[in-house]
Amino acid sequence: MAASSHSLASSAFFSTTPACKFSGSDRFPLAKSLLCRKIPGFAGSVVSAPRICSSYAPSDDQSNYGRKFLDSIFVACTSVALSFSLYIADVDPASAFVVTSPRKLQTDELATVRLFQENTPSVVYITNLASRQDMFTLDIFEVPQGSGSGFVWDKNGNIVTNYHVIRAASDLRVTLADQTTYDAKVVGFDQDKDVAVLHIDAPKDKLRPIPIGVSADLLVGQKVFAIGNPFGLDHTLTTGVISGLRREINSAATGRPIQDVIQTDAAINPGNSGGPLLDSSGNLIGINTAIYSPSGASSGVGFSIPVDTVSGIVDQLVQFGKVTRPILGIKFAPDQSVEQLGVTGVLVLDAPPNGPAGKAGLLPTKRDSYGRLILGDIITSINGKKVSNGTDLYRILDQCKVGEKVIVEVLRGDQKEKIPVILEPKPEET
Repeated sequence: MAASSHSLASSAFFSTTPACKFSGSDRFPLAKSLLCRKIPGFAGSVVSAPRICSSYAPSDDQSNYGRKFLDSIFVACTSVALSFSLYIADVDPASAFVVTSPRKLQTDELATVRLFQENTPSVVYITNLASRQDMFTLDIFEVPQGSGSGFVWDKNGNIVTNYHVIRAASDLRVTLADQTTYDAKVVGFDQDKDVAVLHIDAPKDKLRPIPIGVSADLLVGQKVFAIGNPFGLDHTLTTGVISGLRREINSAATGRPIQDVIQTDAAINPGNSGGPLLDSSGNLIGINTAIYSPSGASSGVGFSIPVDTVSGIVDQLVQFGKVTRPILGIKFAPDQSVEQLGVTGVLVLDAPPNGPAGKAGLLPTKRDSYGRLILGDIITSINGKKVSNGTDLYRILDQCKVGEKVIVEVLRGDQKEKIPVILEPKPEET
């Protein structure tokens, strides 16, 4: 049995080395343990001992010096053999004794990681530059005055973002996911809906358009993902759910209402503006545009312009460079002022004679020769739809077309009158 056990121990090392018997092995426990121990990670590999082990039989009168010397020989042989094995196997010495298990992700985690990896190349970083003049040298230079996000719309180099991201910019720069930067030109913008389109001259192989989805069939509770550059930190992913639908916010530029806005609790911070809001399939369902927060940071209530609204605007901007939207051609008083008068509707402050309302005969507010205020017409309905405030007026006009004739009902003094007005396109913004 002793010979058999030694044979098995020997075969665990180099298979070409015959088994050896250890005469007086009890006197050398260290040598025996080094030779007969299997090294983890080296199946079929051994540390070969010199054949002197089968014939060496020390006498009782040998000194302790001889035993220590022989132990040192065995340790040295073991070290050399182990090093040689590592060299032949081309294994990193540190990892030879470390067993690492692959990281395991849950199914939903894998889906989120895949969504981020597939859509990140479509998201861009936009820098808003303003021109400044040195007060001493009078040199003109550019400084960043803001930044935001955007995404690739098509292979032609069109980039979609929010209007307030590019407002008052003297120059714009777009940085792609591979950190290449291009000068951008403004194709067009819609202040009322806070949408703008830029163009960059980038190779088509670097442009990956984002998949366009549908926002008409969204449901509260549906998972959403926001990718953007909050606080200048590029390509940041936040997740959440749709917490509300058909919200209404006002454009920061013109005050006109933006209808059917998506509300989400996904973290949206300064710098996220203009970035995409995606569904769980990675399709675009909205543009992140605003947050409700007293502090200016994310408070769990963010708003996105629905993609169904954005698509129509972008198509017009790319094709014509502008959005054709009908107007009445009036200036009206703040809602609070009308409420103080105890009436409901929109008070006309000015109706230029060359505008639609002026041509139709709507009366503006003015003062008489004694300086007394004479109220103008108060619009109470359009095409039979009640107008209680400016928001109602804008909402109704958004449903109309340029050149359409509408019936405007006004309160003129104590009398109600119906006046036909032909809507005209909104003048171009610069």
